[in-house]
Amino acid sequence: MDSPFGLLAELTYRCPLACPYCSNPLNMAGYQDELATDEWRRVLVEASDLGVLQCHLSGGEPLLRRDLVEIVADAHDLGLYTNLITSALGLSRPRAEQLRAAGLDHVQISIQADEPTVSDRIAGIPSFQRKIEAMGVVKELGWPLTMNVVLHRHNIDRVADVLALAEEVGADRVELANTQYYGWAWRNRDALLPSRAQLEAAEVVVRAARERLRERMDVIYVIPDYYSRYPKPCMGGWASRQLTVTPNGDVLPCPAAQPLPLPRASVREDPLERIWAEAPVMTAFRGTDWMPEPCRSCYRRELDFGGCRCQAFLLTGDAARTDPVCCLSPDHDLVARAVEAANSDSSEDLPLVPRPHRAGLPPVTRPRPGRPGRRSSPC
Repeated sequence: MDSPFGLLAELTYRCPLACPYCSNPLNMAGYQDELATDEWRRVLVEASDLGVLQCHLSGGEPLLRRDLVEIVADAHDLGLYTNLITSALGLSRPRAEQLRAAGLDHVQISIQADEPTVSDRIAGIPSFQRKIEAMGVVKELGWPLTMNVVLHRHNIDRVADVLALAEEVGADRVELANTQYYGWAWRNRDALLPSRAQLEAAEVVVRAARERLRERMDVIYVIPDYYSRYPKPCMGGWASRQLTVTPNGDVLPCPAAQPLPLPRASVREDPLERIWAEAPVMTAFRGTDWMPEPCRSCYRRELDFGGCRCQAFLLTGDAARTDPVCCLSPDHDLVARAVEAANSDSSEDLPLVPRPHRAGLPPVTRPRPGRPGRRSSPC
């Protein structure tokens, strides 16, 4: 594709939760200088001019941005389809009504489990009941609702009850996404990776639910890469369909690419169109010319594009290596050993390291010009 159709706007990495599977960067202090309202407005205009059709508003917790309503309104005025990806902490009825009036199209709420004690323990704070109440508000206001649950060793056995909860709250779509091992999830990988028996049991439940609910709810199930024979196509191909703008304005081909040793590109220094077309962070692994063997001569090279560059870097130290998830990779033993450990008795009691609470980071203090006739909404 010549231009991206999706923009992931990571408005802030601040978050009230402490999920141990969070994929946000470990060095969150490097992202405190968040883009101001007028800067996000310019990014949205440039994204629309570039051909972007979908704007996913994420974080951290995007509801911590006091200008979220204004950002949604700007995206809506540009004709972008807007999706709020949120923990729902802070999604009060008044705030939700303001977002509805601003033109927000879709809400995706994360929840950690189906049961309050388990969910709150994984989230790091009491949050389950507030999430359920927020889902009720979303449905009452007529939004499509996606319920997202990140699956791992500590909750995958509850997948049947998670699906029952999705039915109960009236979700239109449920995403059961096994953990992707970046950020804090990478640090906690050995404690999060489920066993093969857990996965097999969950897949039976999911298949039955898909059949039973196919007229009422979309059930999306993403298996963990480590148990796949071949890797998934990374974002549909590196810098091919989507791009990410981080809270401080860095532009990436995917939200996990911060650690890669590639030159930085920022919307504070260059227009989005130039970054997309010319920045090394975008061009480094675009297409197939960069590929080493065995990818270069593999029939799958334009199916999975060599797999995930971020995963290859984390596992091997070289972002240009074949993704070790692939059974044809010379580094596949790195994944095989992790899977073997996850299926051993020694993995049962590994401790989880929680992501630090970051709700206390200082808010944006730079000038943010208001928009005529529109007031910033409080958190």
